[in-house]
Amino acid sequence: MVSGKIDIHAHLIPPEWPDLKSRFGYGGFLRMEHYAPGRARMVRDDGSVFREVGENAWNPERVLEDMERYGITTMVLSTVPVLFSYWARPEDCYEWSQFLNDHLAQVVALYPGRFWGFGTVPLQDTDYAIRELERCIRELHFPGVEIGSNVNGKNLDDPSLFPFYEAAQELGAALFVHPWEMLGRERLQRYFLEWLVGMPAETALAICSFIFGGVFERFPHLRVLFAHGGGSFPFTLGRIAKGYQARPDLCNVNEVAPPQAYVGRFWVDSITHDVRALRFLLETVGPERVVYGTDYPFPLGDFGDSSVISQLELPEEIAERIFVRNALEFLGLQTTEPVAPSLQ
Repeated sequence: MVSGKIDIHAHLIPPEWPDLKSRFGYGGFLRMEHYAPGRARMVRDDGSVFREVGENAWNPERVLEDMERYGITTMVLSTVPVLFSYWARPEDCYEWSQFLNDHLAQVVALYPGRFWGFGTVPLQDTDYAIRELERCIRELHFPGVEIGSNVNGKNLDDPSLFPFYEAAQELGAALFVHPWEMLGRERLQRYFLEWLVGMPAETALAICSFIFGGVFERFPHLRVLFAHGGGSFPFTLGRIAKGYQARPDLCNVNEVAPPQAYVGRFWVDSITHDVRALRFLLETVGPERVVYGTDYPFPLGDFGDSSVISQLELPEEIAERIFVRNALEFLGLQTTEPVAPSLQ
């Protein structure tokens, strides 16, 4: 039996942070309001609530309790995408990214082997992003960073991002791509559709940008994982491949291989919310490229007694791959023993 699990997709935020509007002189940043024991709100400038969170969103001791309850050995923690702040002035986002990364590094250091970290970088400015990426890998000893699925409306194949990908490849940094600022969001404000429809579509767009934009071709050693089971990409791969075949004049402007050729080139997490969907995901991208993830601690995650992956009766070898080995391969980590992570 598999005795341990590495959760590749889990979030943690600082319990508090400075008043960023006062510090930087303009609004748009969220603030934390602790209004009851173990309860807080992430609040916008206008006083509206972006999200309510419990203590397990910021207190690693509460997180560890849940990890023990469900047999999770290690969580790879990252910030929540709304805090990326790519829209901010680059120098301000650089300072903010450092604050978030320093907090995460402190948590990792306090609980060696239980937590690893994905940093965040000011991706709207390549120079600042590379500088913070280098610090995350070389000084904070993170295995990689989390990035958004677009940068202020620029898809991930934008040439301005290529120096960042080159730096990540040279550093051996893993990239965890998380949807944010979803396309068509102005039409998705009702019924929670930004999360239900927008996120899967946004993730599929990110994968297609990597494929059709030639990013995988240009950076063959770049390790990339896309959140939420790859979004809608696995379930529309047939249509995407058909488009490549039927309209190469539109799809293949960068002279890339057929889309199916890139299946196996990237990883996805296991969050699908449906046993049939998870089974199809494994068949489509292969069990070597699916990594256990939960999106802890949020309601749309796949954590706890109702976890879909626990309902799928996996052969032992495949279970070991999904829960441990695939994560280690993606992260470039040597061991899951309770010691500070080291890079290969």
